[in-house]
Parts: sequence; structure tokens; C-alpha cells
Amino acid sequence: MIYGVYSWPHWLIISSIMKAVLLVGGQGTRLRPVTYEIPKPLITVGKKPIVNHAIEFLDRHGIDEVGLLAARGHADDFRRWRKGWADELPAVKINMFYEESPRGTFGGFEVLREWLGNETFVVSNGDDLKDFDLTAMIVAHRKSGAVATVALMRVPDPENFGVPLMEGNRIVRFLEKPSKPPSDFVNGGLYVMEPAVFDYVDFKKPTVMIERDLFPALAEGGLLYGFRGEGARCFDCGTLERWERAMNEW
Repeated sequence: MIYGVYSWPHWLIISSIMKAVLLVGGQGTRLRPVTYEIPKPLITVGKKPIVNHAIEFLDRHGIDEVGLLAARGHADDFRRWRKGWADELPAVKINMFYEESPRGTFGGFEVLREWLGNETFVVSNGDDLKDFDLTAMIVAHRKSGAVATVALMRVPDPENFGVPLMEGNRIVRFLEKPSKPPSDFVNGGLYVMEPAVFDYVDFKKPTVMIERDLFPALAEGGLLYGFRGEGARCFDCGTLERWERAMNEW
């Protein structure tokens, strides 16, 4: 079986500072010309930047400290964002980290390794909107012995996403945009990871991807698990049409 959602008080789960990484370095090419002027995570839904929603989501699940991994070229944009929204963001410690050049969804983690330390941490896309029981996912992850756990979310069009092949609650591999998906649960862009993940990638490569480099290595060793979010919501704002849908439905 794949883990289901259940509610646990935060104090039963997180007894010390827990960190999360928000990936906010994407170029947002499918949202151009909007993203010529503003980074995708800073576009708004409900008159509030998407990254604000992401930080609030993490705060609701007991995350104390957040690292934003952004592109160096967007440093001024994020500096203005922090100044402009300082009074409205949750009381979470925010740290900015920058990639000098794009290195894939995991390549930039090389600069985060020391900051993350030796504790369990959360990773999330910082340019979409999520409503998911992350608290329960952390509990399930710690019980499973997984090195990484993937949030699995139900979508109406799984053929447009990465769909997991499962053996029990373990992910054997992902099928990328399959024509005949085995289920309607897909990779939700939200993960719980152990520091051991760094042992499964080669940072000497110019590009390191969570989906193509890290996950296959973990799956081969039986160390990649899935957590199914029944009733979860996720809005990918990656196109003008999806962004508009998020505005109307979030």
C-alpha cells in the first residue's frame, strides 16, 4: 500500500529546527513575456507572490527555516521582494542562495550542503501552489527508512507528468509523460529527504537533476518511497492558462 494522509500534531514530529529548500531558479519560459520582467515565483495569485504561498505552506507544517535557491540574475528581484513583503511573511527564517549558472534541479544543492547539515529536510518547487498534508508525509518518511519520499498528487491529466511505478509503497521508477499512465497520481514536486541523498549524485557533472539522476539511483536501491495525498491540491502556474486557473480556483 501507499501511505495515506492522516493528521499529527506538529510537536510530535518536529522537536528541533527543520529546514526546507524552495526551488525558485526556473526561467519560466512558458510564461513569457511576463517572466522577462519578473521571476516566475514572484508572479502573484490572490495579489500575493507564489513564493509567499509556498513559505506559508511550509510554516503551517512546522518548518522553521527556509532556503530559497534562485538564479544569480534574479538577486535584485528577490532583494526587493524581501523588503516589500517583510511585514507579511511568516516568522520563518529565510536564507537566500544563488546559482551562478543553471545546474539542474539538484545541481545547485552543492552550495546548500553545509547549511542543510545532517538532518532530514524538505524540498519543494517554489513556483506552484500546494495544499498537502506534509506533516503526515514527514511521519511516514521517518517510519519507512526511505532516503527520499515523493509527494504523489492526483491530477486529471497524468499523461502530462511523471507517473510512478510502484511496488508496495516503494517507487520503482517514473514514467515521464506516459501515453497510458498506470495511475492518476504524479510527482507533486514536494519531497522529504535525508542527507544521504548527496551520496547518490555526482556534482562534477554540469547538470544534476532530481528526476533523472537522484531518483533513479535511489529507486535502484529500494530507497525511494511515495506518499499519496488524497484530496491534495496542486496548481502548476507554468503556463498562462494554468496561471489563470490558479487565480480562479485557489
